[in-house]
Amino acid sequence: MTDVTIDEIDATEMQAVLPELGRLLHECVQDGASIGFVFPFTPEQADSFWRALVPAVAAGGRRMLVARRGGAIVGTVTLVLAQPDNGRHRADIVKLMVHPLARRLGIARHLMLAAEAMARSCDRSLLILDTRTGDSGEPLYRSLGFVATGIVPAYARSIHGVLEDCTFMHKPL
Repeated sequence: MTDVTIDEIDATEMQAVLPELGRLLHECVQDGASIGFVFPFTPEQADSFWRALVPAVAAGGRRMLVARRGGAIVGTVTLVLAQPDNGRHRADIVKLMVHPLARRLGIARHLMLAAEAMARSCDRSLLILDTRTGDSGEPLYRSLGFVATGIVPAYARSIHGVLEDCTFMHKPL
């Protein structure tokens, strides 16, 4: 993975790369990624999603990591730090995605490791995430030390609108 870099981006840089983030999200969803969207899903919806998150990144409640290959953004993951008072020891991992043409290169693993390091640097002692049960991400999360907390049946709609189970996972840091 020598040609891939992982960096945190702030709100100003996020605004500058909104078109790239929008394309990444749109292409991942078009390829079947279960990351919160259903068909039809337009490039404009993808752009709006990222634009709406800029204030949370600016406020520090969310921290974004991007993976770049050849200068282009090919992956991202977000660490959600904004928690209620009784949950300030934990962080959520959300929206891990890697461009369909950049998969199987270890990018998702490196994004997750960077998010874990970031969580530790923010004094978090527990990571939480959820994934479609049986999804390709589940073995990755297990290999990184995440444990299945439980499965919620019919938790979210697939890109085609079908209700699917979701596995919640956690990892003590």
